[in-house]
Amino acid sequence: MRALSSVKHFDFAAAASAPALVVQPATDHALLEGTLAGDEDAFAELVGRYRNQITSYIYRMVNDYDTAVDLAQETFIRVYRAAARYQTTHAFSTYIYRIATNVAISELRKRKRRRLVSLTGLLTSPDGEELMDFQPVDEKPLQDIALIDAEKRAVIKRAISTLPDRYRAPLVLRDVEGKSYDEIAAILQTSEGTVKSRINRARNFLRDKMQNYVQVV
Repeated sequence: MRALSSVKHFDFAAAASAPALVVQPATDHALLEGTLAGDEDAFAELVGRYRNQITSYIYRMVNDYDTAVDLAQETFIRVYRAAARYQTTHAFSTYIYRIATNVAISELRKRKRRRLVSLTGLLTSPDGEELMDFQPVDEKPLQDIALIDAEKRAVIKRAISTLPDRYRAPLVLRDVEGKSYDEIAAILQTSEGTVKSRINRARNFLRDKMQNYVQVV
């Protein structure tokens, strides 16, 4: 099986169906088996089924749409290259969300390292001496009533973006993607108890953030 460098070309138009013939859609497992056999149309179908939801999920994780599109493509490339290692004992949706989660978390960790390097350079002079304290930009919401809803959504997005990886992924999977606790546990390869605990902590964190928001408006 030849490796792919991109999955952009899998954006095919739907084929016309014969009116007298009802064809049951192939299962994810069957499509992956077709991919292993060299059927690129089968893989294109998988991409079509999951592209939007995987892009949306990664966007909720990294809070940047262009990056989410790139990381979604990276996710499908990894699925394609590792198709031979896929175990049919697990749902394909669990498998692809696990890969997407790993890709997103890797990006978040890269960002964290870049921010640390950038902030260190900002707060020190070229000879290594510490400069004056850094004063962040005032991000208090505008008081215009018409902007409150948009500002509230922005506050929630910012709050989610400050969650540690171990809390962000289960929260997004549960409250945005609507995954069950056992699905999330399978995706993150941990116990349901751990998933529930992390989601509870994440929700409490967001609740505190929103209380602060209500106080300033």
